[in-house]
Amino acid sequence: MEFFRNPNIDFLGKKWYFLAFSLVFSVAGVLSMLFWHGVPWGVDFRGGTLVYVKFSHTPDENAIRSELDRAGLRNFKLQRLGALSNNEELIDLDVRETSEQALDQGKLKIIQALETHAPAGKADLNNASSFTFKNFLMEKDPLHLGTDADQKYTAQAQAIVNFRDKVQGGVLGSIDQLKGVVEPAVVAALSDGFFVSDFGVRDVAIVGPQVGGQLRKQAFLATVYSLAGMLVYLGFRFEWIYGIAAVVTVFHDTLITVGAFSLTKTDISLTVIAAILTLIGYSNNDTIVVFDRIRENIKLMRREKLSDIVNRSINQTLSRTILTAGLTFLTVLALYLFGGEVLHGFSLALVIGILIGTYSSIAIAAPILVAYQDWRLGRGKRAVAVPSKAK
Repeated sequence: MEFFRNPNIDFLGKKWYFLAFSLVFSVAGVLSMLFWHGVPWGVDFRGGTLVYVKFSHTPDENAIRSELDRAGLRNFKLQRLGALSNNEELIDLDVRETSEQALDQGKLKIIQALETHAPAGKADLNNASSFTFKNFLMEKDPLHLGTDADQKYTAQAQAIVNFRDKVQGGVLGSIDQLKGVVEPAVVAALSDGFFVSDFGVRDVAIVGPQVGGQLRKQAFLATVYSLAGMLVYLGFRFEWIYGIAAVVTVFHDTLITVGAFSLTKTDISLTVIAAILTLIGYSNNDTIVVFDRIRENIKLMRREKLSDIVNRSINQTLSRTILTAGLTFLTVLALYLFGGEVLHGFSLALVIGILIGTYSSIAIAAPILVAYQDWRLGRGKRAVAVPSKAK
């Protein structure tokens, strides 16, 4: 199947347009990382406390930000989780302690910030633990159990928590919803000591700064090792200039992808690093296809200029490139649009990377070969574009 039939596009004739395009996006990304937004490391790499909050209604993010600011919380990030109807928000706090107290500290800060209109002397039904419920019932003893109260109220407290978290998704709309779940006298007693807020903290997780620093180092080394391995492979399979051209191309792709994350202030998580490593292999594979066709045509068209050979090779592989990249792009685009918040960063990196990787195989890698040979010829040296290795 061919997307184009005998195309004859002068790609090398447009190399200055390609260079300008790459420079604009590369420089914009570098400026963003250095001066504007920095590298937007996710909590996996910088450390911090993640607080997952479920609301009983569609949350107003501007109001939440105002309440967190008013409570003295700084450098936090707010992110919607899943579909809008889920009413869930992820609050990323810049709290980097690694102790067990940090879990309670992060949760307590969010609860205190969001409970701006809490009645005095009452606990929050949506954020109380089973231990809190049990102690309250033991003190009030609404069932008049006397010495047998411990086991009974422990069961009643656990029933409340199970219903709230497993059946109602972590948030109750009113105390009356507990009717039929626990004894009527227990429901009446809870009305005296608890109020119902419009949110519940579902989970809290922390990543220590030392772990984040180690992950950053490992992510950097993984990227460097992949580039070095690619350089060695292409150096032996073709010529070293081919390997250098491929590494420069992949570096270009990675720089633009990371720059796009900085410009859009999208967190770089472990899954994003996995996507970038995937793109290094994908872009390299696309580049090798073009290089392989260049090597074949050099043997058949020895008397022609290298620029003409490269143009011919790119045109001959154009249908294959567009079909392969197009189908892959449609797949990752669907993942980006419908994959949910958890896969947002991963799929965004793939969407950007596939577009840039396909473009760079044509517009960056091949012109580097021609530029290198022109440079050598200008210095009176023998051209080295003809590969000396057998296929």
